[in-house]
Amino acid sequence: MIIEIHPNYIKKKGKKEFVILSYDEFKKIEEALNDYEDLMELRKIKSKEKDKKTKNIEQVKKELNIK
Repeated sequence: MIIEIHPNYIKKKGKKEFVILSYDEFKKIEEALNDYEDLMELRKIKSKEKDKKTKNIEQVKKELNIK
């Protein structure tokens, strides 16, 4: 996903010091970062659980007495 942004800069002593984004652009970046963090957490959990025994849906239904 590519997020198009249109930053404005505030300079201090000729160097870029701060960035100003529209609220919509900021929210898109924030959402993308949250999605990335969720993905990293999921990958971490999947890696820890990779050797655990799994059950298919039919086994679970039978254990829970669900038809």
